[in-house]
Amino acid sequence: MAEPLKSKSSVIWGASQSGRTHFISVVHLKGSCKPLNTEDAFVDMALRAWKLNIDRTGKFFSGLSEEQLLHEIAPGKNRLVYIWGHLTAVSDALIPLLGFGARLHPELDAMFISNPDRAVMETLSGAELKGVWNEINDALWLGFSKLSASDWLDKHTTVSDEDFAREPHRNRYTILLTRTSHLAYHFGQAILTRSR
Repeated sequence: MAEPLKSKSSVIWGASQSGRTHFISVVHLKGSCKPLNTEDAFVDMALRAWKLNIDRTGKFFSGLSEEQLLHEIAPGKNRLVYIWGHLTAVSDALIPLLGFGARLHPELDAMFISNPDRAVMETLSGAELKGVWNEINDALWLGFSKLSASDWLDKHTTVSDEDFAREPHRNRYTILLTRTSHLAYHFGQAILTRSR
């Protein structure tokens, strides 16, 4: 397992090359253990929630066959492949929003954001979508691991300095929380198809 990645202030979370994630709940300094401060603890909890939802969503969708991905979540509603593509495209949009660089797959928007299901012919199989899902979420996790707790409270890239001064809640941390809720909502829709 690789060494944990370090934030600017302390060791909080990390990821290994194999994709396995480990979290550290205390900061080790010269043989002593020190509990996380409040900011670090809140970031740690939010990242745990994100990772839990990414892992269970990825496991669910990647375990489906091409035929199963074509099932609708309800009669006349979105297909599972569309939900997975939508979540992938939204995650891709987080990369520039959080200041981690350019999007990796902006072409996903036409298929899964700008148009409803079936309006555009899909160009990705389930296996291709799984690869894109993993690539995007690995890039996000790497970006997450470089932020300190105070970095999470900085503005995201689409808010101006003037607006951020008036509305400091428009920060990276809020984006992480809202996107985690969005992810959990759509996972809940998808998982209901299991009962059919």
